[in-house]
Order: sequence, then structure tokens, then C-alpha cells
Amino acid sequence: MLGMRFGVNMMEPGTRAEFVDKVRRAEDLGFDVVTVADHLGMPAPFPALALAAETTSRVRLGTFVLNAPFYHPAVLARDVATTDQFCDGRLELGLGAGYVREEFEAAGLPWPGRRIDHVERTVVELRRLFADPDYQPRPAQDGGPPLLLGGWGDRMLTMAAEHADTIALTGAPTAKEGGLVGLADADAFAERVAFVRSRLGTREAEINVLVQLVVVTDDRRAALADLQRFAPDMSVEAIGELPTLLVGSVPEIVAQLSDMREKLGITYVSVLERSMADFAQVLEHLT
Repeated sequence: MLGMRFGVNMMEPGTRAEFVDKVRRAEDLGFDVVTVADHLGMPAPFPALALAAETTSRVRLGTFVLNAPFYHPAVLARDVATTDQFCDGRLELGLGAGYVREEFEAAGLPWPGRRIDHVERTVVELRRLFADPDYQPRPAQDGGPPLLLGGWGDRMLTMAAEHADTIALTGAPTAKEGGLVGLADADAFAERVAFVRSRLGTREAEINVLVQLVVVTDDRRAALADLQRFAPDMSVEAIGELPTLLVGSVPEIVAQLSDMREKLGITYVSVLERSMADFAQVLEHLT
């Protein structure tokens, strides 16, 4: 399908039955990957993924993304290896530095300073432990699950280019005081992709974009004009060029995805849970 993978990121809390139903539905709809976010107030990623593994057979399963500073690397390695076993080797590990200051405060963790340092220490330690033949518990996948690193700034993307199998572009910078600063326009997104390519050199990595909203409509311009209230400084045309929004008829969205693939080299697109049903119409068109 366009030479791309498609994932859905689960975020809504609920009952066991509700989670099982939506994970099964995601697999039946044709998604390649089901991921779970890592925020306070949302489902805990590792138990959710273990349950997802019990109720699916095909989809890859991942974290998107863990707030790495919440976890000691040694404890995280144990949880990752165990979950990979329980997922029969379908786990993909996504890590990030975190961007919600209030969550750090609620967890009793310092916000300023060394979040990215902690991500790098975590990556190095996980690789070291999983390469040790005596390490227990063993992950199901040799060397551990594939690694996704998510970010936007130079330092995080440089680290991702060095270590990650998948580089996830968040599409928005993090403010110094926490939170995301709007959505980057198409030019800024293209610049970040070029930056990643320059840091990758001859190394290959999958590039991911997290789409914030999917709107299937026969009146694309009207839908974009409606979204302009969230970005009053951007023209309707500029909003329509955002890689983090997919708006239009199913053929128009397929064309947007094709442009992402051809112009930016995006090979993995994730949508939020709230957009699963809309994006399923696109998947149906592609199969």
C-alpha cells in the first residue's frame, strides 16, 4: 500500500472489553501497527500491549512513545523483554523525552535539564543489556525490539539518526516550559526531514509522521476553512499542506499520502485513535 505502513495510536482509557474490541477492530480494518501512548490518565502501555497480543495475530504492537525519563533503564529493559516475549516478538519500542511538564511534576520528576540525556542513556543501556547473551529475561527478537525515537529538535533527531530503526517526527517543537508549540508548516517539516537525512548519511531508517487529525469529506476546502480557527495565522492553503493533517475525499487523502512518500520519504504513518474510523476508509481504498 504505497510502500508505507499504517498505525493507530490508542489513547482512550476504558474497560478491558472496550480495549480488546478496538484492537481487534484495528487489525480487521487493515492497520499494520497498533501502538499505545504513554501519558498519565491513559492506559499503561505494557499491560495494554500484552492484552493486545492475546487478541490479535498479525499487527505489530508498540509504544508511541514511552516517556523515557519515567523509567530506570534496568527496569525498562526487564519490562521490554518480558512484553516482547508476551507479544511473540511483535513489539516495537518507541521512546521520547516527554513534553508534558505537569506529568513530570505529578510523577515527582524534575522537568528542566537532562531529559534527552536520559533517553540516550536508556538507548545505550538497552542495547548493551539485550546484546549480553546472559541477560534475562530474553526478548523474543534478537537484540531486542526495533527502536523508534520521536522528536523534533536537532539533538533528539541526531540521536535518532544514530540509533533508531524508525525516526518519528512529532511535527511540533516543545516549549521550554513544556507543551507543544503549534504544528509546523510544510516547509518546516521538509527542513526537519532534510536534517534527518543529513544525519543519517548512508544509514537507512524508516521515517514516521503522526497525523493529528483525519477528516474524510467531499468538501476539502470547507473542512480546511473550519480548521483555520485552530491556526488563525495560517492560510487555508497552508493548512492543507500540513503533513500532520489528512483532509479531503478518500482519493485526495491517498494523493496526500503519495506525496508524503515521494517528496518526503515518509514510509510509516500513524493516526490517533479518534481518527481510526475515518482512516479505515482510506485503508479500504488502498487494499
